[in-house]
Amino acid sequence: MATETASPIELSQRVGQYRLGLRIAESGRVSSVGDGIAWVQGLPSAVADEIVQFEDGSRGLVFELQAQRLGVILLDPQADVSAGSQVSHTRRRLEIGIGEQTLGRVLDPLGQALDDLPPFEAQGWGALEAPSPPIMARDFVDQPLYTGIKVVDTLIPIGRGQRQLIIGDSGTGKTALALDTLIAQAGQHVRCVYVMIGQKRSEVAHVIEVLRQHGALRYTCVVVAEATATPGMKYLAPFAGCAIAEGWMQHGQDTLVVYDDLSTHARAYRELSLLMHRPPGREAYPGDIFYLHARLLERATRLSKRQGGGSLTALPLVQTEEGEIAAYIPTNLISITDGQIYLDRKLFAADVLPAVDVALSVSRIGGRAQHQRIRQEAGTMKLGYLQFLELEVFTRFGTKLEAASQAKIARGRLLREILKQERFSPLAAPFQLAWMTAFNAGLLDSLALTELPATLTDIAAGLMADRLDLDAPRSLWLEGLADWLAAPVP
Repeated sequence: MATETASPIELSQRVGQYRLGLRIAESGRVSSVGDGIAWVQGLPSAVADEIVQFEDGSRGLVFELQAQRLGVILLDPQADVSAGSQVSHTRRRLEIGIGEQTLGRVLDPLGQALDDLPPFEAQGWGALEAPSPPIMARDFVDQPLYTGIKVVDTLIPIGRGQRQLIIGDSGTGKTALALDTLIAQAGQHVRCVYVMIGQKRSEVAHVIEVLRQHGALRYTCVVVAEATATPGMKYLAPFAGCAIAEGWMQHGQDTLVVYDDLSTHARAYRELSLLMHRPPGREAYPGDIFYLHARLLERATRLSKRQGGGSLTALPLVQTEEGEIAAYIPTNLISITDGQIYLDRKLFAADVLPAVDVALSVSRIGGRAQHQRIRQEAGTMKLGYLQFLELEVFTRFGTKLEAASQAKIARGRLLREILKQERFSPLAAPFQLAWMTAFNAGLLDSLALTELPATLTDIAAGLMADRLDLDAPRSLWLEGLADWLAAPVP
């Protein structure tokens, strides 16, 4: 948080209001310091999450309250704090600068610039720790957030204000899916925040460069706590990103926050809690690990029209080991969120990209956040695809199937090929409706799998020429598709 400079008028007002008198102030002393934390004796009236100030001007965050001492997170990496240093109250909570000036910037969890651009002037301040909106301030999630990814927008739709978990092993494309979603928000009037927790500097530079190359950095703020950052900075990073997005949401704007990733965040919180001598629980995590992520993700919502109608959509990432989704942190996050997109290593190895396992992925908002026409076309598609996945298992054993089952397998393989998609190539919603209409009408059944890419290109070209929108009647779509594909109208 930057230091606020008082204007001459404010200074004169303060001088005029100053009165001589006895004042009692508390003062504490640092008893020990190390690993990014300090133990402070004194300050009996300190409260949790209060900012305290050391005699060298650096700041700390009260994290642990004990009978005789306080556990404080050091917020300034260059702080010159040692045993015996004096500590005083500020009576303030940790805040970060918010507003339009954060767009296109790379910040640390305290709002300090990490890029080469000059410091920005914040339009306001957002608290890192804030209560989630009450039930009466919320509205139904019924507007789609398009990711530009075929398999997600059709079979696992995401709504504005939803919390959708992206889960999978390392190297299965979780970050790529999140970046695709950010790139797809161009022209959608959605402001984005990408939070990177404990990532290597090379990975941070890669993500920023991808966002810059695809023009997404102009509507995105990147919050970074690198791998070399202290556990305290990694702990604060997602709350800082959430505070920035909340500032826009409270002004009636739609926002999207990506937390990459909450597995690292949980480990940082575990490390911080053990340093503070908190009793460990399962897998050495503290007992409040569930509350840690619940209070973060519950701030994602859609506000009612009385509250401005803004929304905050959260896409937390979590890493699994050997596909074990029943591990402690993944199951906690699955229970908090409104669904999950599961990325499977076997599908990734088989070059089915994005490697989304439709059987284990679900959106609890579902069709309520889809456009009516897309919902109609996608109605039975997921069920048919799941039936295909079950039937395909029998073909591996050379089992002879009846004609109807063979037809389902053929259409399932066709659909799987359609759902494949290159990275950083988001697709507009009308194109999603176009290929679904063509598939459901059987216009693609006679095609060989190798002919699909050229056919989908023809559909995209025809769509650009005719400019059909989502509200056009299905008959008009079928006529257009027949023209684009030179096929008879079904």
